[in-house]
Amino acid sequence: MNKSKVKYAVGLMSGTSLDGIDAALVEIKGSGINTKINLIEFINDDIPEKVKNEIRNCCNVEKSNTELVCSLNFKLGYLFSKSVKRVCSKANFAMEKLDFIGSHGQTIYHIPKEDGSCLKSTLQIGEPAVIAYETNTLVVSNFRTMDMAAGGEGAPLVPYTEYILYRGEKNRALQNIGGIGNVTVVPAMCNLEDMYAFDTGPGNMIIDEMVQRLKGVKYDKGGEFAAQGNVNEALLKELMEIKYITLKPPKTTGRELFGSQFVDKLLDKYKDIEDNDMIATVTMFTAKSIQENYRRFIFNKYKIDEVILGGGGSYNNTLVRYIKELLPECKVMIGEDLGYSSDAKESIAFAILANETLNGNYSNVLGATGAKKRVILGNITPIPRRA
Repeated sequence: MNKSKVKYAVGLMSGTSLDGIDAALVEIKGSGINTKINLIEFINDDIPEKVKNEIRNCCNVEKSNTELVCSLNFKLGYLFSKSVKRVCSKANFAMEKLDFIGSHGQTIYHIPKEDGSCLKSTLQIGEPAVIAYETNTLVVSNFRTMDMAAGGEGAPLVPYTEYILYRGEKNRALQNIGGIGNVTVVPAMCNLEDMYAFDTGPGNMIIDEMVQRLKGVKYDKGGEFAAQGNVNEALLKELMEIKYITLKPPKTTGRELFGSQFVDKLLDKYKDIEDNDMIATVTMFTAKSIQENYRRFIFNKYKIDEVILGGGGSYNNTLVRYIKELLPECKVMIGEDLGYSSDAKESIAFAILANETLNGNYSNVLGATGAKKRVILGNITPIPRRA
């Protein structure tokens, strides 16, 4: 791959929160620490409710089956392809100029540690052959598996891109709040080996599921429902006793722990809690889990100057307020305060990771995933039709 040539790519991300398919059209030049990137266009496409339900069922061990996973793999491939075409169309960008696509895929199940007879493993679907055929573009996908083959947990993967974009003269904690919350610690003027990252616990996943059940809407826009409620301290105390919260990194989690089944149990056990109070409590749980992980696993190593929030949770004003109140010693900002798009952060990351794959560069961070060795991530699906 010509490292000096400007490349055009689309990064795709469909997260555990099921809040849509993110597609970022970017211009990339160089690779590694010398990467220069420019966001041309970004979109978020809704996932049809029927498909969301299929994803939820695939993630549920009691409802999943091989036929459903097989079909959904291709169904998502077509949806991802449409998002690529739409972001290019919105930018008035000719598809023929697109050099590659980086697709994270939709996580169906993730086993970060051996569990009985189950090996540590992961499954992301959204068939790359469909994306490649529909767009006639090379696709890099399945980024997690090589890290797991090297002994890692396969996540988080964004830290490498955060090193490229956010390394500077301050100690920074980059807190992404998607379906799951994850943090990357970027010490001032650090080397890649100095960085570490891990999942702090729930992000928007429990909040969104609770709001859908109690209010019949997709999410708590601006944190308005939570702002009208009061935190139930007894429930919050019980939530904070979940073992994952105090588990030492490296660690990752997902819908298998904090998904719909988790919300089922909460609503069944706490029927008497008023709706807005319940939403306020699970919102505080996300904030409190972030604080607890920082105090246990970050503040004992670094004095953090800036906490930069990204992902959909950065637009939940009540959640942001809670985090600021819990971390008074840090300057808490959102990505936009530094000129970055919080929404586009992860989709841009997978365009960058695909670029690293095609340049033959290692892009896992050992301090994030716990892998034994640095490796080249991703599977490459070639252009299916030559002109």
